[in-house]
Amino acid sequence: MMNQNGRPTRPEAANAAETVGTFTGNAALDIEEPLIFEVGTNEATGVDLPDPAPVTSRLGGHARKTAVNLPGLTEPETMRHYVRLSRQNYAIDLGLYPLGSCTMKHNPRLNEKMARVPGFADIHPLQPLATVPGAIELMAELSHWLMEMTGMAAVALSPKAGAHGELCGMMAIKAALKARGETRSKVLVPESAHGTNPATAALLGYSVVSIPARADGTVDVEAVRERLDEDVAAIMLTNPNTCGLFERDIVEMAEAVHAVGAYFYGDGANFNAIMGKVRPGDLGIDAMHINLHKTFSTPHGGGGPGAGPVVLSDKLAAYAPLPYLRMEAGGAVLVEHPSDTEAEAHPFGRMTAFHGQMGMYVRALSYMMSHGEDGLRQAAEDAVLSANYVKARLADVMTVAYPERPSMHEVLFKDDFLDGTGVSTLDFAKAMIDEGFHPMTMYFPLVVHGAMLVEPTESESRASLDLFIATLRDLAMAASNGQVERFKQAPQHAPRRRLDETRAARSPSLRWTPPEPRSIEPAEAAE
Repeated sequence: MMNQNGRPTRPEAANAAETVGTFTGNAALDIEEPLIFEVGTNEATGVDLPDPAPVTSRLGGHARKTAVNLPGLTEPETMRHYVRLSRQNYAIDLGLYPLGSCTMKHNPRLNEKMARVPGFADIHPLQPLATVPGAIELMAELSHWLMEMTGMAAVALSPKAGAHGELCGMMAIKAALKARGETRSKVLVPESAHGTNPATAALLGYSVVSIPARADGTVDVEAVRERLDEDVAAIMLTNPNTCGLFERDIVEMAEAVHAVGAYFYGDGANFNAIMGKVRPGDLGIDAMHINLHKTFSTPHGGGGPGAGPVVLSDKLAAYAPLPYLRMEAGGAVLVEHPSDTEAEAHPFGRMTAFHGQMGMYVRALSYMMSHGEDGLRQAAEDAVLSANYVKARLADVMTVAYPERPSMHEVLFKDDFLDGTGVSTLDFAKAMIDEGFHPMTMYFPLVVHGAMLVEPTESESRASLDLFIATLRDLAMAASNGQVERFKQAPQHAPRRRLDETRAARSPSLRWTPPEPRSIEPAEAAE
């Protein structure tokens, strides 16, 4: 539930001090931290600035009519506030982060060191190209290895993230069809695809034709053939798919799609499971985005800078967006303007203002070079091994969704093992928080009821996996033994107890307002 200031409260007491049993409401290093508006004051500031010189406003009727009312804090207050909040966040540097289909793995500190090298860390997108030859060379090297590992002919580095990359690849497909004088209207999307796939197709004006999953969690090539005709522009297939399974009929699907003149878009979000083992281009894929945060360990989440390069087959290479790299005798050249393109190039336009996110390029290439060909292959093998180890150790107490197929980098469970216990899938997730683990991805993919998708990644040690497995075994047995209250009350040890998530989503408090002043009656003061 939310209090009048939009802050979640502990449900059993309005006052945190009553809950914890301490005067401050703190529990040792678990410090109760109010909102920043409640810490600071509008009447003071942590810095002294001279009064600004008089200016003539150019805002006209758009000028602010009320005070900004930002809280003023001293530097120690500011630092303490954000450090205390950071301690309430789960992070990969704190423990195993088992989010399925999201690959939360360790980010090697070597990568961070390289990204901070002068010339990379302080580069600016408006610098003249003559001043950044090292950056251009690094982009060319990264492009080379992305094409080498995927078996593709070209790469667009500019997309900012996976969904942006999907849009790029599908726009290249649309441009190629237009160049052929065709305006196809349909895109095939399996149920086991990432949710951004149908959204991307719809954004570009295509109608989405869904392909149901087989009982074993994969796509039936015959179901694809039944839906193919000359109005289909492309199929968007995630492989390995979101059930953590390799689509074994992918080559036949590609042949069928190409036979009607359509293109094959491969969602490469899960490329980390097959990196160094198979090249998507060899499977018949024409375009595929690569999530650098998932496969090549660049930072993930937090709304920060991302990168989702798109590799293109020789059928689509000419339609790569601007800017792109062109290899010449003297080295790589960044082509930024339509007037500079070669005769055979037909870029569909520009995805973003500049070349992309240099910090992510540096980190990804550092990861590639420090691992080498054999190390990247082993990373994929270890990710698959970790997922199958978790699957094997939990199969007797949790319900594996597809026990007959080996898992790839992630293993999918369903909630059948909770039937009749009074414990829901959400309850199980909340109890994991009390045990010090971030829950796995819950209720996704939608093809499995009560889905619990676990991706342990290759970063975790045997000891780390064993503790995680032992914890889930304990929770599963507690549920079967009738310890319902342990789950219904969870999390009990987190900074905040369970919220009314439905109410918070439907009636969010997005603006903080100061509480009404309350006068203290004499009798109340005496108490």
